[in-house]
Amino acid sequence: MGRRSPTQRRGKDEAEKPFWISYSDLMTALMVLFLVVMAVALVAITGRDGEHKKKISECMALAVDAAGRHEGVRVDLDRNVIDFGDRARFGFNSSVLSSEQEGVLRQFVPELLSMADSATCKRVLKRIVVEGYTDRTGNYLSNLNLSLMRSQRVLCAMFKDDGPSPLTNAQKEAVRDVFLVGGFAFNSSKDTAEESRRVEMRIEFLGIDELQINLPTRPSGGFGTCAI
Repeated sequence: MGRRSPTQRRGKDEAEKPFWISYSDLMTALMVLFLVVMAVALVAITGRDGEHKKKISECMALAVDAAGRHEGVRVDLDRNVIDFGDRARFGFNSSVLSSEQEGVLRQFVPELLSMADSATCKRVLKRIVVEGYTDRTGNYLSNLNLSLMRSQRVLCAMFKDDGPSPLTNAQKEAVRDVFLVGGFAFNSSKDTAEESRRVEMRIEFLGIDELQINLPTRPSGGFGTCAI
């Protein structure tokens, strides 16, 4: 009498034994948690990327609308490029634009400036790069220099006070802030030599997490002039 039953003692010991999760169960739980976190992150990134692309598309739609109001100007949506075609074609081994061609550019650029300043584009647009091209005649370095001179000549046309459709000082300041000169040789030639001697404006956009670059202090002394 007074002795505990072995069965009763064993049952109590088993009840008080702490529960230890197995290593495999722990790894399974961690893997499930990892997959959940990755799924949430993927959904967030995909959503941001889609919204960013939508803003770029809406901005490029404004460029298409602007080009539609100017004969001969077209937009390549695959490259985000504005091609002026015959309206801004250079002669052989020349970086000179006619007065009429300069007028075409000065009539179109204010529309690009309005686009860049719109609520649609302001959050995603990075800059507009003016690119001059050459045909395949001549050597590489000569053509590289010529293509750079052609793109520079387009910017020079924006700052001229004579000729048709001159820009206002406010528009010239916007050109200085938004536009960039870029030179290319014959590595993007067209079907014919004449078509290759062209000028394009490439619209560049910010990345998803890329911030606008703060503009440097503007130099004093006006805009200057281009050498003829």
